[in-house]
Amino acid sequence: MMNNKGLENLHIAVIMDGNGRWAKKRGLPRFLGHKEGVKTVKKIITHAAKNHLKALSIFAFSAENWLRPKEEVSFLMNLLDEYVVSEWDTITKNNIRFVMSGKAELIPEKTRQSLLKLKEETKNNTGLLLNMALSYSAQDELVDCMKQIAKKVQKGSINIDDISKDTIRDNLYNSELPDVDLLIRTSGEQRISNFMLWRISYAELYFTDKLWPDFNEKDFDKAIDEFNKRVRRFGKTDEQLNNN
Repeated sequence: MMNNKGLENLHIAVIMDGNGRWAKKRGLPRFLGHKEGVKTVKKIITHAAKNHLKALSIFAFSAENWLRPKEEVSFLMNLLDEYVVSEWDTITKNNIRFVMSGKAELIPEKTRQSLLKLKEETKNNTGLLLNMALSYSAQDELVDCMKQIAKKVQKGSINIDDISKDTIRDNLYNSELPDVDLLIRTSGEQRISNFMLWRISYAELYFTDKLWPDFNEKDFDKAIDEFNKRVRRFGKTDEQLNNN
């Protein structure tokens, strides 16, 4: 059973991996794995909202995913559009605030407009901050961040000597997102895959062999329970932490 104490202060990020392998293991086409994965997305978002998690970032579609076969990309975009329509009421009724990270201009117009409408309609919600990474690359995010800061230096609104870590944080996508506390990756892979590189600097990493469609609320709780057992030192010694 998850100890949800302090969840209102946590930002959890999830790399949802294994849809294709889930389908392949069952002799099914890849698109059925993606459809099953969406069911898991719904369960985890609802569970996080009901347990008063502060923020949840999910890696839905990477910038590199555009390189996949056109048929699969088209299916994923349609699936995303269907998700927004089917879950609209669930998101609004659970007081979830929806935001996006990534190159939204690359997403097909119909899907993009649905996402932007959901973002606008939920902007005043005060519950879970749900960040969906779409057409996202952490390296692109940092490049865009540097460009924004450079423009401000050119305009004279900030001095180059005043640039700090806070300056960078304020110019990332969705600057209101806090740093990630826990990063979960499914499917047994143990890599970051260009996801939220700045914000995961001090995140605890949790890897599970579960394929994303098989991941459930109990698995999510298990990851949080593991997180709660860890000691986050942030460069300090145990003695310093014990004296605080």
